[in-house]
Amino acid sequence: MKAFRWHAVRDARLDEVSEPSPRDGEVKVKVKWCGICGGDVNAYDVGSPIIPTQRPHPRTGKMAPVILGHEFCGEVVEVAKGVGGVKPGERVVVRPTLVCYECHWCRRGQYVQCASLATIGLAADGAFAPYVVVPADCVYRLPDGLSDEVGAFCEPVAVAVHAVKRAGIAPGNTVAVVGAGPIGLLVLQAAKACGATKVFVIEPMANRRQLAQELGATEVFDPQPGDVGKAIGRLTDNRRVDVSFECAGPPAAMLTAMKVCQRGGKIVAVGVWEKPYEFPFGDLWMREQTVITSQGYADEFAIARDLLADGRIRVEPLITARIRLDDIGKAFQDLTGGRRDEYIKILVSPE
Repeated sequence: MKAFRWHAVRDARLDEVSEPSPRDGEVKVKVKWCGICGGDVNAYDVGSPIIPTQRPHPRTGKMAPVILGHEFCGEVVEVAKGVGGVKPGERVVVRPTLVCYECHWCRRGQYVQCASLATIGLAADGAFAPYVVVPADCVYRLPDGLSDEVGAFCEPVAVAVHAVKRAGIAPGNTVAVVGAGPIGLLVLQAAKACGATKVFVIEPMANRRQLAQELGATEVFDPQPGDVGKAIGRLTDNRRVDVSFECAGPPAAMLTAMKVCQRGGKIVAVGVWEKPYEFPFGDLWMREQTVITSQGYADEFAIARDLLADGRIRVEPLITARIRLDDIGKAFQDLTGGRRDEYIKILVSPE
């Protein structure tokens, strides 16, 4: 079968590989759709510390080259010995985190902090391929009313739900989201689902601001002209917001998240940044603001699936392209060659 494998920075290609077979405790999934994640793009463009390149990963025994792709859904086609609760023919979504369930952090339910954490699509072969083999405990059934395309969004929705849970959003809170990429647009909806009454979105691209409005943003702002903190202050009795989410990555986005957050408020860092940068902790200290980091998810996959199923989180407007696996190389070139802003989410089908 053909699979899109990462060999090295700027070296990912369609290779001919053997079709996988499940071992004890595993299921084989026929991939229906797999989304291209920003993490996939960064791995291609600059590399990823999660991909083992020097020695095999202690949990998976895998090292590069590795098949990319971790935002996916599909159909179970085979189950191995020791698997219960799932059978061939069922439509499923797969949580890509591989955890030990035994270390200090796993016993506390902090699975994303597992001492031997691995990820399907980075430290184990992923879903930019017709078939993938995964542990049975990573499989969640999809309800009949949820399409395969929407189901493929369970992973990024789980990221957004985890961020909102980390923030402790309560009914009546006011929220700002800095960055209206895929995660920012999902955080917007997750915050509203958890009771936020006003959600402001700050995004420099006009088309993404428009999409944020369509998905329920109270107001949208371009961060360039004027003072967005004062603008939001005028809409919140001069308090600004209870919680701000930085979902973009650049240092300027984190500064904006601090600017729009009220005294004593929370700033949640969700975006990924590549290099250290200066930050005015003195201002943070004066305002007694709290910075919370959020990455990945713990036990939010079922919640994400249910929010998609009942329509409280809409993802169809985020799909800007559907491509075949044969065209994935060109998609990665576009995403790293100056056209990244043209897309929100690209879905890949191996069929």
